[in-house]
Amino acid sequence: MPGLSIYTQQTVLAVPKPMSLISPWRADFPGILALAAEGQTYLDSAATAQKPQAMLDALLGYYAGGAANVHRAQHLPGERATRAFEATREKVARWLNAPSAQQIIFTRSATEAFNLLAYGLEQRLQPGDEIVISALEHHANLLPWQQLALRRQLKLVVLSLDQHGLIDLAQAAQLIGPRTRLLAVSQLSNVLGCWQPLEPLLALAQAQGALTVVDGTQGVVHGRQDVQALGCDFYICSSHKLYGPDGVGLLYGRTHALEQLAHWQLGGEMLLHTDYSSASFRPAPLGFEAGTPPIASVIALGASLDYLNSLNASAVSAHEAALHSQLITGLQQRQGLRLLGTPTVALVSFVVDAVHHADLAHLLTEQGIAVRAGHHCAMPLLQGLGLSGAIRVSLGLYNDGSDLQRFFSALDQALELLQ
Repeated sequence: MPGLSIYTQQTVLAVPKPMSLISPWRADFPGILALAAEGQTYLDSAATAQKPQAMLDALLGYYAGGAANVHRAQHLPGERATRAFEATREKVARWLNAPSAQQIIFTRSATEAFNLLAYGLEQRLQPGDEIVISALEHHANLLPWQQLALRRQLKLVVLSLDQHGLIDLAQAAQLIGPRTRLLAVSQLSNVLGCWQPLEPLLALAQAQGALTVVDGTQGVVHGRQDVQALGCDFYICSSHKLYGPDGVGLLYGRTHALEQLAHWQLGGEMLLHTDYSSASFRPAPLGFEAGTPPIASVIALGASLDYLNSLNASAVSAHEAALHSQLITGLQQRQGLRLLGTPTVALVSFVVDAVHHADLAHLLTEQGIAVRAGHHCAMPLLQGLGLSGAIRVSLGLYNDGSDLQRFFSALDQALELLQ
């Protein structure tokens, strides 16, 4: 990747152990406790977070209390399910500071939300129009636009990164122009762990009249995100990273932007009227939620948001920052280990000289350490760095200093064997 540095720190003779940071929320996550009882240390929350007991109770409660479909039944179980389902839409809107819950669309994943946008906007784009992304995008924010560009003879423009792993604003000012119709960029890189300069990027695109899409799948987990302050047209995130169940993606859209979308999935409950020759469709959000949605998971997501809202947000941020600092410090003290980019929150990716990432991950796994190894669904980014893969350590609010101690002990043993 042009300009992107991989930082190397020299080893020191004495490597201090991480401080005994204790998570006061650890006991709220039975999955973490169960894994610990098996000798497992979970450090892969950027892929999927563990779930609080409150979410598990809500998930079971929906089924045990009498499951029913939503938006289509007049009986009590159906009305009860619909109320709980729509209550979560309100909670998501408040979590993102969206002006209205009617601007929140439930999908079956963040990936489906990106595809919804790509297909929903397809007919509005003409050959020669440009879609701008960045070099660090997850495949979910690359492939839908790449394939749309191929189908419609569009130009896919890729913004480079600077030496810190941030999108190059100077280049962006040159490449975002009158043919730009859409900008789609990540808020927080799932590989480099650094917040991206969204405000000036979005302003460049909006000055050209382009729609803007923010991939918030990593960013939404760390602090409250305000879509009105961001000023983006669309914001996408997922439940399973936000301490909620899998099978739910979240798409926020400005009203004028949602009105530009064509309906891409067709079926029950998204109709106003149909006969054998024509159909008319509901507006957002229900017009984009064809068929039976993931009812139990949406309701359980509401419980996860209630749980997160009950926590002291400043305490959570301080705990994550302290853990991240200890993680960075400990990694920088290992000889031959290089960090990718300039990680600032919750996750760190690294490589070790003369050590294959898969071999290292295997030895860590044998010692009960769960980390991610590979290209992290960002293959072009890793290829640009000249890498086939890397190790990623990512933290949740339930991790503590003892997790880092176990990780570093296992890492040192693995490196002693491999180096």
